[in-house]
Amino acid sequence: SAISACEKSNDWEKALQLFGAMSQIQLELDTITCNAAMSACEKGIEWERALQLFNVMERSNVESDTITFSALISACDKALKWEKALQLFQGMLLCEVEINTVALECAVGACEKGGEWRETLRLFGAIAIANW
Repeated sequence: SAISACEKSNDWEKALQLFGAMSQIQLELDTITCNAAMSACEKGIEWERALQLFNVMERSNVESDTITFSALISACDKALKWEKALQLFQGMLLCEVEINTVALECAVGACEKGGEWRETLRLFGAIAIANW
């Protein structure tokens, strides 16, 4: 899609323009389109905009998946928002969304950058419990 092309070319502003245009002409949003827009924001370190898109997904009843959460957690990691990255990772566990390497590495990386080694230990504990 055009939004995916914007994401691949690191043009988050254009991706958001196209996403907004879709809403204005009332095209139905889907997970793939939302994920592409979020990934574009993640690459641009626009974590707040990525979270706004996540909120749009929730309001529109668009299903979030592993890619959704990975993009959000990565955006928060890059923006040094370790608390938000952890909150999203915990949300991923609660929603029983499959955890991938990207989400885990970004959540751990966010904790590391924030000097929060105890949170990293809690994170691994939560994963162990979830997989029990």
